Amino acid sequence: MTTSTTTDTHQRSAIRHAVEEHHELILALFSGILILIAYAFEKLQIPATVYVTLYLSAYVIGGYAKAKEGLTETYQEKTLNVELLMILAAIGAAAIGYWMEGAILIFIFALSGALETYTMNKNERALQSLMSLQPEEATRLNADGKLEVIGIEQLSVGDIVYVRPGERIPVDGTIIRGQAAIEEASITGESIPVEKRTGDTVYNSTVNMNGVLTIEMTKAADESLFQKIIHMVQNAQSEQSPSAQFIERFESRYVKVVLVVVTLMMILPPYLVGWSFETSIYRAMILLVVASPCALVASITPAALSAIAASARNGVLFKGGAHIETLGQVNTIVFDKTGTLTTGKPIVTESHYAEDANQFLIKQAVASIEAQSNHPLAQAIVDHLQIETQEPSAFKDVTGYGIEATVSGVTYRIGKYGFHEGLNDPFRSMEQTLKEKGNTMVYVSNGESIVALYALRDTIRPEAKAAITSLNSLGITTIMLTGDNPVTAAAIAEEAGFTSFVAECLPEDKVNYIKQYQADGQTVAMVGDGINDAPALALAHVGIAMGEGTDAALETADVVLMKNDLGRLAYAVNKARKMNRIVKQNITLAIGVILILIVSNLSQFLIMPFAVVGHEGSTILVILNSLRLLQKDAPSPIEMTTRLKKVAA
Repeated sequence: MTTSTTTDTHQRSAIRHAVEEHHELILALFSGILILIAYAFEKLQIPATVYVTLYLSAYVIGGYAKAKEGLTETYQEKTLNVELLMILAAIGAAAIGYWMEGAILIFIFALSGALETYTMNKNERALQSLMSLQPEEATRLNADGKLEVIGIEQLSVGDIVYVRPGERIPVDGTIIRGQAAIEEASITGESIPVEKRTGDTVYNSTVNMNGVLTIEMTKAADESLFQKIIHMVQNAQSEQSPSAQFIERFESRYVKVVLVVVTLMMILPPYLVGWSFETSIYRAMILLVVASPCALVASITPAALSAIAASARNGVLFKGGAHIETLGQVNTIVFDKTGTLTTGKPIVTESHYAEDANQFLIKQAVASIEAQSNHPLAQAIVDHLQIETQEPSAFKDVTGYGIEATVSGVTYRIGKYGFHEGLNDPFRSMEQTLKEKGNTMVYVSNGESIVALYALRDTIRPEAKAAITSLNSLGITTIMLTGDNPVTAAAIAEEAGFTSFVAECLPEDKVNYIKQYQADGQTVAMVGDGINDAPALALAHVGIAMGEGTDAALETADVVLMKNDLGRLAYAVNKARKMNRIVKQNITLAIGVILILIVSNLSQFLIMPFAVVGHEGSTILVILNSLRLLQKDAPSPIEMTTRLKKVAA
């Protein structure tokens, strides 16, 4: 009995929620039914009071929501709007006896309004579904070493959180114990789990698939990456594109012009062209309908909201409609190198040892000495060697050159070439080739000769080459700006497939280059991740930050690529271009229909029902056209290849 009662309660709640959400559509459809009944009564010659009452009921039921919206906006903002035109047109039609035509106008206008509301609600649901992914509670390890379940708001930075398999991670933090596959779709849009272990960073709202994790909270709940995503999406939905702002300003002025022309059309034709006053008023009412910019007003905002929602689901966050519109116009994209195109972590690409040297002893000595240093190159060599170490003695850090220490009675020097000046160099023949490939060399000597050489390089991200290839195929000029030397820059640029590059760039140089490209008439986007990129991100027409970049880059940028996934950049450009194409289609359709209907009306060919259907039908069409942006785009061949490589890895 209890289960049945609970089920009934849930069903009633679901029905009530559906009615509340779709009340505009329900009222519009109900008004349509009343119109059909009234029309049938009229044809059956039922007394006029009956069918006129039904038509009036259709007016009130179908038009209430839009009438309220229009009158409220006019009162609060002191501006005229298209809703007022529709109200006046319907009243005018009824005043000259065209009850059915006026009711049909209200019905289709209410239907298009309900469809526009549906679009807004769909985007709102996308945000709500995003917010619902955030856990409300967490299991914290308290000072007594016991687990306690508390609300997220009670957590603070430094707390230790315990996460079981299948649970969502409630905080941004670092794993201090355990390993697991983490599904990060809520952050990156990528459903393939990522392996995480001790020392790795995990994010609020992601899912622990198969391991037990102990996590130290590193960011406050309201500063987590997931919260930033939510704020960005909320801000994006409220910010209008330049085109939408123009249409909004244009709407009020246009409505005033239409009202003046309609008034003149009611008065002048009887004197100028011999129309009767009834014909003049009828044609004026039709003009009031067909000249209304409903479709034009609905051409942009639904498209922008749909594009923003679809992009957010795919790991690309736009901070407003203005930025997605501008990205669709970009023809030059400038990239920072380190941390954006590359991983920011050097790896050993080649290692060489002197012919007569004992490789095992050298490897062990090098690993033992480098393990004492926090330098990225030293850590990369230790990771490469993967060998048991000893405790070195007489350890000395020679600033600007390298490290000197003794292992097993032998004193080694590890560092740049100048640290081994005068010693025999058996690797001289290969050094130039390694440099041309963009490598940094680390030499090892034992006091008599150089015995080992390690070539290291910051490697480009796996998806970077495919991303640059995709952008080049879209006709976009890709430029790399880097502080590296020309040799290293050339190697990275060639490997990634850049159109051009500039080496030895300071942060102010990046700003100057962007100014130069803009002065040349280019629409420029900048992609970066660091504090030093923030000025260039702010200056570019569109600033694009990597999701794991610094807070300064995230705050400055207009677009964020989650999880540093450059593969999403071509998707973002394509989505932005598609939105701009759809907006142009919508505007062309809206203006074209208005012009055709106005000409047809002046030639006395158009009747009110066709005017209503033609005009309001165009509004429905542009909204439906905008909703195409919510469709899931098929991945390009390059994106498919990248995904398959990730799966294989």
